Amino acid sequence: MPARVVAMGLRVGRRLIHMRPLTTLLSVEEAMERLLDEVRPVEGTERVSLFDAGGRVLAEDVLAFIDVPAFDRAAMDGYAVVAAATVSPPVALRCVEALYAGSTPRARVVAQTCCEIATGAPLPPGADAVVMVEHTRRQGDLIEIERPARPSQHVTRRGSDMREGERVLEAGTVLSPARVGAAAAVGRKDLLVYRRPRVKVGSTGNEVVEPGEPLPPGHVYNINTWSLCALFRELGCDVEPLPIAPDDEAVIRERVAGALDADLVVITGGSSVGEKDVLQDVFAQLGEIVFHGIAIKPGKPTMLARIQGRPVIGMPGYPTSCLSNAYQFLIPAIDRLARRPSSRRFKRSVPLSEPISGAGERHTLYTVRLTDGVAAAAFKESGAITSMSRADGYVAIPVGTRQLEAGDVVEVTLL
Repeated sequence: MPARVVAMGLRVGRRLIHMRPLTTLLSVEEAMERLLDEVRPVEGTERVSLFDAGGRVLAEDVLAFIDVPAFDRAAMDGYAVVAAATVSPPVALRCVEALYAGSTPRARVVAQTCCEIATGAPLPPGADAVVMVEHTRRQGDLIEIERPARPSQHVTRRGSDMREGERVLEAGTVLSPARVGAAAAVGRKDLLVYRRPRVKVGSTGNEVVEPGEPLPPGHVYNINTWSLCALFRELGCDVEPLPIAPDDEAVIRERVAGALDADLVVITGGSSVGEKDVLQDVFAQLGEIVFHGIAIKPGKPTMLARIQGRPVIGMPGYPTSCLSNAYQFLIPAIDRLARRPSSRRFKRSVPLSEPISGAGERHTLYTVRLTDGVAAAAFKESGAITSMSRADGYVAIPVGTRQLEAGDVVEVTLL
């Protein structure tokens, strides 16, 4: 059926479909700034075991209440000696004891004696050095020392790692495996951490069906809810998927209003400019629209509202637009919510195997595959999830650049 544009609408037969074009687009930088201004770091805390502490953000300083190590110990397998007794090798010393990690020394080492000692075992009284076993020869209880030892040689001193009373970890620190280990080293079995950000994610659209259900003609399965849930869980959030909402203003309004106990609400679909794209109306009814439209490709119709003090984000319905914008904008938002430093996205500089095109007037995210040290195009179109699922990363093509040529070295942000 022929169609013609009429004012702000599209005439299809006798029906006028109203559209609201996005005339003002924010730059990526300004959109990011406005989004982060709306995000408030979480305040609540909880105490978790070391088993559950990895990746969490510490809400207290951790102090050492012991020295670590708590005793002088051997840093090598060998023999504990009085260093002054070995200055003129070879020297024969009588071995009076064997010490292993967890042993309690019984004998005192003097100038004429030594102790066999394993790495990590406590240094016996009187000894001040360890001679590596490779620098000795043994005949029964007599140990011939072939090289001189110096005081503190191969000895780890008490408190050399951490001192009693020292601040081991600072509040606000992200608990990496090593930092969890440091807490364990001073005997902490649990830690006070900030609670996880709570995020609710829902999709809209009369055509959207949950995976596992029959797929009627003209319908599509719900991709966005589940790809975003996977991303948010990867970022350490507590995530709740919402039921699919039809393109019905009242239903979507109820769905959004009921999700505002979360720290962040993300609704996908309905953020564009068609007659059925009612998300901007819902957001305006419930709160205030902060922005609608970003100079980015894909993902131009991304929207942000402030509703009852909560940031609520409307994401495009096309899967690649939705997920690529999530990497660009939602990861920094979650980092701020969680009180984390900005997530480190690993990058590689590689040449292009073929030309790729930018949008000129918009910041472009172009997905690529990495093969044999070069980047090849993975992007198909905004509605194709394989543009993301078969990609290893994306190239950010700045505003004003129409095309990058084969052989150009580009920075690929890895997914």
